[in-house]
Amino acid sequence: MGTTTFTGPIKAGDVLDTTGSAAGSVKNVGSVVLCQSANITQADTATAYNTGICIPADSHIVAIELLSSTAWSGAATTISVGTSATATELVSAGVTSGAIGLAAFSPGTSATRVGVWKDTGVSDVLVYALSANTGTGVGTLVVRYVQAENLA
Repeated sequence: MGTTTFTGPIKAGDVLDTTGSAAGSVKNVGSVVLCQSANITQADTATAYNTGICIPADSHIVAIELLSSTAWSGAATTISVGTSATATELVSAGVTSGAIGLAAFSPGTSATRVGVWKDTGVSDVLVYALSANTGTGVGTLVVRYVQAENLA
């Protein structure tokens, strides 16, 4: 199957401008949610691991998830996700549940992390993952975002 690449944010909707107050006359153009994924292992992420995911500047992160095909194991089954080798700028100690399945992460109550989810800043950012310990876990990290929404 072929692929199509766009160089800017994608907008969709058929009413470009609001001309009234009823449905059909109110702007309904929205931004498309995009995602990037990377296969990771708990062993790889025992030290800060560059996942290869690169989020465009001024993007709005709407979800970060880990789909585990082999459960994260060991004394601590958490993973942090960030934009540097510190790997805590997006998620700090997200619980993988130590089971196969989907774990959804959030920025928690940190105003700094919430701010990065709202707007990734003026430069593209690489995504790093860091597990609390080494183990046998295997999964796919998925980051969903709206490109260049610029909510700063």
